[in-house]
Amino acid sequence: MTFAPEPPYRHGSAQTTAVLLVNLGTPDAPTPAALRRYLAEFLWDPRVVEIPRVLWWLILNGVILRTRPAKSAAKYASIWTDAGSPLLHWSARQADCLQAALASRGHDVVVRHAMRYGQPALGTVLDTLQAQGATRVLVLPLYPQYAAATTASAFDAVAQWLMRSRRPPELRFVNRYHDHPGYIAALAASVRAHWARQGRGQKLVMSFHGVPARSLALGDPYHCECHKTARLLAEALGLPKDDWIVTFQSRLGRAKWLEPYTEPTVKRLAEQGIGRIDAICPGFAADNLETLEEIAMEAKDAFLGAGGERFEFIDCLNDRPDWIDALADLSLQHLQGWPLTPTAADDAQRQRALAMGASD
Repeated sequence: MTFAPEPPYRHGSAQTTAVLLVNLGTPDAPTPAALRRYLAEFLWDPRVVEIPRVLWWLILNGVILRTRPAKSAAKYASIWTDAGSPLLHWSARQADCLQAALASRGHDVVVRHAMRYGQPALGTVLDTLQAQGATRVLVLPLYPQYAAATTASAFDAVAQWLMRSRRPPELRFVNRYHDHPGYIAALAASVRAHWARQGRGQKLVMSFHGVPARSLALGDPYHCECHKTARLLAEALGLPKDDWIVTFQSRLGRAKWLEPYTEPTVKRLAEQGIGRIDAICPGFAADNLETLEEIAMEAKDAFLGAGGERFEFIDCLNDRPDWIDALADLSLQHLQGWPLTPTAADDAQRQRALAMGASD
């Protein structure tokens, strides 16, 4: 095995701490070619699709990558902005805001964002952090609820990077934050703020990303953690049980996934005479295709088409100040014991390192 070259080691060089926010990923552009590259990487991950590789290779390359890219590209085009991908925009924004929040509390921590699939690639960002002197890295996947298909996959990518690293940094991982008080409080505040602007619907639909139903039997805690998040949010809002419901979206393939499915549920609510519903996606830290297109557009059309009168989508937390504060609290909880405030010795080491670099 060949290990990647590292920046030359300098005695006495300053050591820094970093937080790496990881999200799922996004294509580079809303085009069939870009979607084909992105889906090939995403859907080939054995954490995402757990069926025999040979069979899946035939399905993926013989069917899915021939038909799905064009359809997905059209969906991405409907949400693409001047800033590009909403997920990439909000992930970068969250990293900048988190670094500023930590700095305001007196902590010298570098914060960067990376994508599990697509760009900026997780391994590339780790390379950059190491080149910039990061010797301690907290990896924080932005998935509130743990799932093997998301959180564990991010850890897999880090492990693959470690296998080729000559001088890996100290590492810590955040597995979940589905019941973190600050996260729940920020969700509740976002719902109250939406209701203050738009009024309140008859039912709050909490839609989480789906996973195959068999993952529950295999020991994945995702289903339970989604329901705990929903219960805590409902309690924070003071909602009786009949005023809210948990659903699951984004089903892939014909296998049974976690139920109830979101779109059939909102249709049924309309058919039952519910005139207005509000929808929120607590499993996403930032708006993306699954929230802006699948829920705010497709689920809305399904509800209105079944006789509903009004469908309100509540934005993801994105860069809400209360969410950034919660993210800072969560980071500091897992950064305990690592030096976060520069000392005079650190500053002197930095100056010596800069001087040595200038003389080389």
